[in-house]
Amino acid sequence: MTRPTNPRGTLGAATAMTCVGSLTAVSATIAGYPVFGGQAVRYAVAALILFLVARFAARDGRRTRPTPREWAYLTALAATGLVAFNVCIVLATRDTGPATIGTVIATVPIVMALAGPLLERRRPAPAVVVSACVVTAGAALANGLGGGTARGLLLSLGALGGEVCFSLLAVPVLPRLGPLRVSAYSAAIAAPMLLVAGLVADGRGVLRVPTGPEFAGLAYLSVVVTSIAFLIWYDALGRLGADRAGLFAGLIPVSAVATTMALGLGRPSAADLAGAGLVAAGVVIGVRSPRPAAAPAPEPVPEPVEAGVPEGGRTL
Repeated sequence: MTRPTNPRGTLGAATAMTCVGSLTAVSATIAGYPVFGGQAVRYAVAALILFLVARFAARDGRRTRPTPREWAYLTALAATGLVAFNVCIVLATRDTGPATIGTVIATVPIVMALAGPLLERRRPAPAVVVSACVVTAGAALANGLGGGTARGLLLSLGALGGEVCFSLLAVPVLPRLGPLRVSAYSAAIAAPMLLVAGLVADGRGVLRVPTGPEFAGLAYLSVVVTSIAFLIWYDALGRLGADRAGLFAGLIPVSAVATTMALGLGRPSAADLAGAGLVAAGVVIGVRSPRPAAAPAPEPVPEPVEAGVPEGGRTL
């Protein structure tokens, strides 16, 4: 059951998006490694870790396997939220700058605030939608607006769609499979897809032995940004709901700035600090706002009673 002020969900969502935000700075250590091959390795290692944890975490010793319907959701999640997202990001960087991509993806809170409740058959909360706009403004301010071509903008919108699907397609399967198995299965499905994309893009050079810094970067992405962040994000998603959890996506650019500063690669500007303040204010207001009541279910229509037959009875 979701609650707007769930402390564990709030902490988990904030931690997960902070981990994801650190990806920007850490990715600099693997800039020379084949992109799709590196992502395939990242998800394969993460899937192995998550499946091992799931096996030891099973209390009754039995494994919960996805149904055909759940397989469809997991495959769609991996294809859009992981594979298509990465492909769009890689292609978009050829036509536009990171600032434009980040600004487009920063609108995730608004999309989640509107689409999440509708999937749950309830009205979007006005306070959450307004908070999402504040968070998006803060994230865009921290990113900078940037510029680029129309193709780059379209690819950035594709990345936005992938980011939204990463969360919304998990909502139907989380109640039965749980965050651990959803994370493991989606990562396992995405790995071979990205390997195929790498073979198309780089041929035999899709994989190679990483250098020391590249190995450390891939290990961080596999363990922290994928295994840990995926797990606690999906746990938070189930506790907060898609609309409120989506607000924390605004922390990604803020975390990226903080990580860059921590690694000594730059200092935050006045816009970075102002953007961080807007994100924080929007998240606090949105998470603490009351949830609108779900639309009441229609009352069942009683069946007509045939003449000569008492209600609740039947003829012999």
